[in-house]
Amino acid sequence: MTHVLSLLVVIPLAGLIPLWLFRRDARAVKQVAITTTAVELLVSLWMLTQFHIGEAGFQLTDQAPWLPSLGISYFLGVDGISVLLVPMTTLLTFIAVLYSSGGAIKMRVAEYMTTFLLLEVGMVGVFMALDLFLFYVFFELMLIPMYLIIGIWGGPRRIYSTLKFVLFTLAGSLLMLVGIVAVYLASADPSGARTLSLPDLIEARGRFSGDFQFWVFLAFALAFAIKLPMVPFHTWLPDAHVEAPTAGSIVLAGVLLKAGGYGFLRFALPLFPIGVQAWLPVLILLSVIAILYGAIVSAVQKDLKKLVAYSSVAHMGFVTLGIFVLNLQGGVGAVLQMLNHGFVTGALFLFVGIQYEKTHRRMIADLGGLANMWPLFTSFFGIFMLASLGLPGLNGFIGEFLVILGTFRFPGVPVNGFVWGPLAAIGVILAAVYLLWMFQRVMYGPVREAYRALPDLSPLEVACAVPLLVLTVLLGVLPQPFIAIIEPSVDQVVRLATDPSFHLLASR
Repeated sequence: MTHVLSLLVVIPLAGLIPLWLFRRDARAVKQVAITTTAVELLVSLWMLTQFHIGEAGFQLTDQAPWLPSLGISYFLGVDGISVLLVPMTTLLTFIAVLYSSGGAIKMRVAEYMTTFLLLEVGMVGVFMALDLFLFYVFFELMLIPMYLIIGIWGGPRRIYSTLKFVLFTLAGSLLMLVGIVAVYLASADPSGARTLSLPDLIEARGRFSGDFQFWVFLAFALAFAIKLPMVPFHTWLPDAHVEAPTAGSIVLAGVLLKAGGYGFLRFALPLFPIGVQAWLPVLILLSVIAILYGAIVSAVQKDLKKLVAYSSVAHMGFVTLGIFVLNLQGGVGAVLQMLNHGFVTGALFLFVGIQYEKTHRRMIADLGGLANMWPLFTSFFGIFMLASLGLPGLNGFIGEFLVILGTFRFPGVPVNGFVWGPLAAIGVILAAVYLLWMFQRVMYGPVREAYRALPDLSPLEVACAVPLLVLTVLLGVLPQPFIAIIEPSVDQVVRLATDPSFHLLASR
């Protein structure tokens, strides 16, 4: 099949038809949504088997004219950076829908499942789009369903949280749109033809002056920094997570945040290398601040869900640090960290949601002694907690290790990696402090009488957790097959961002 990527876009849309035919039957709606997301997951895994490991370029491409008079095309493709993010997206969406079918959502079930299928279209599209305008369409498409998921099915402060989420992300998106228009106008060749195709823009980037790259990179960087989110653009994230339903938090942390890191690697680094160099000191500094700030703020949180949310700020700081040290080790570590964070933090939000559905409590002070009643829950949660703090043998370790290794090899502006590396490593130590302290307070101590009769994990909850557990261990024990997929494409991006001959040419 040469159109497998288009099929990944079409399947969730096709699932909307039977979903709305059976919209009055909640059970049928859930079955349709589960089946659709399961088929999407299987097709994404089949797509992964068709990928040729060791090749840096785009594969499985699907291209057709869309707005040819404007140089805009329907252009999809994957490389080593994106080919693993697509199955991660389909898996987390399937788990989110499967968990929601267990009774977590009791009103407007058809509308809820519709938003998830539309959200899946936007998420997989973001990781496959190779035309800037198409990327922007998918980037914006993610915003609307998540707005509805938080605003309709969220907690008591859902309206405030969803408005804050929309205002932040929409502001970043509009800045990126300005940057896309500027790139389109500057891409004109001697005949006047313009393009927004990424491979063509990489060929045409010699026409982008240093001043142009400085400002346009800033427009793209702000959009991606808000989506990640980087400090100081992170304030929407904890509120959105706290008010979002469990499935919304799984997808928000597991997938949507990765669109920011992916955008830096896919578009910002190869297209605007001079802009990258100009803003590099600021980006490195903000990344290290995010690692330390996220860890420190997590340690003082009283709300369990907000603690996991702030830990995402710290972990995504490792992603941006790995990207902007501009070497192979850091870049590979950043992509692995995106994958690992998706699986582990998605799992942590799943388990926070499970215990909240049982206890109706999220304050750490209101919990305690859960290990005495829920041994299975405690075992799963403990493994994911250890992976989040970077225990060797689990997936959280290898990504952070490669990022820190890359940081030590970073020449640095204005100081070298022997400053940034140890500071980032302190963040790992702090993660162990706040996660182990949280686990001790929630799982051990005296058992509260109100919780004694509450059941342990159900078969459905175990089914949601097992795939994430398997990947958490597999990526920790056998990371090399994944590194082999990622490495050639990251190496190509790093070379494009650090090509000295291009810098000399563009500065003339």
